[in-house]
This record gives sequence, C-alpha cells and structure tokens, in this order.
Amino acid sequence: ADAHQYLLDHYKEFDFIWSSPPCPSHSRVKFSQINRENTKPYYSDMKLYEEILFLDNVFKGRYVVENVIPYYTPLIPAKKRGRHLYWTNFLLPNILSKRDKVSGLISKDDNKAIQNLCDFHDYDFFKYKGSQRRSKMARNLVDYEAGKTIFETALGIIKKQNINQTELF
Repeated sequence: ADAHQYLLDHYKEFDFIWSSPPCPSHSRVKFSQINRENTKPYYSDMKLYEEILFLDNVFKGRYVVENVIPYYTPLIPAKKRGRHLYWTNFLLPNILSKRDKVSGLISKDDNKAIQNLCDFHDYDFFKYKGSQRRSKMARNLVDYEAGKTIFETALGIIKKQNINQTELF
C-alpha cells in the first residue's frame, strides 16, 4: 500500500505515529552523484515535508518523522541524533542509545560491512530476498535502541496526558 496515502486516510486511528518517508532524493550520497555521467538530475521528494506539516498541524497525538541528514539545510528545523534527523512534537532525549556505534560501514568487502550491520542490528540481512541493496537497507535503519527510547518517551507523555488528577497534593 502507499504509506503516504495510508497516513492521510488513517491518522485519526492512532495516538502515536512514526513516519519515515523515502529518503534517497534528500541524501547527500545521491546528490553527490548528480553530476556524474549517466545520472539524471531529480527533484527532492517533498512528501517528507508534506507529512511533517500535516502531522504538526492536523494530528492530535504524538509523532516522529525520521529521515537522513539532507544535502541541503532542512526546510523545517529538526533534531539531529546520530546519522538521522527527527521531526517531533515532543522533546527527544539527547542520547537515544548507549550502544556503541557500528564500525566498518565502508569496506572494499561489502559483505564485511553488511556483516558488521547484521551484528549491530541483531538481524541477518543475508536472508533478505527483496530488490533493495542489502547494504543500503542495513545502513539506513534506525538503531532499535534509539527507536525504543523515542517510543517510550512518546508513550510516557501520552500516559501522563491521560491521567485524571483527583487531588491537588
């Protein structure tokens, strides 16, 4: 299904939304290739900003929109954590994960880099049978500890909002 349309059609059904719109058109790596031979120029996909504006102005719950650090200054200010930007309507902790950063992301041996990412993410990317490059998919994942921290932060806010105060002291 089209996740962008699904968000528009179903946002009222949720208390918390995490969105991660396609990032290649915002990526510094892809932009650096634009002047190479046989590479067509492209427009950045504005669905990223459509979702941020929509969630910030229409959605009543908590949200986070995650994406890469773009090749341009973000059009809407975001919170930078690690290799990602986060747009939220709540405060994020400065440290999202205490796990060591993955090493060996760039290697002449792509399988070695993928193995490092398998170890870091506790997932065997070599089992993946889809059409995306394994290394690209593995590099773009948010550290699951960071995701858990973000979700628990939002959940704590939602729970606090739903408490009925019965006493003043």
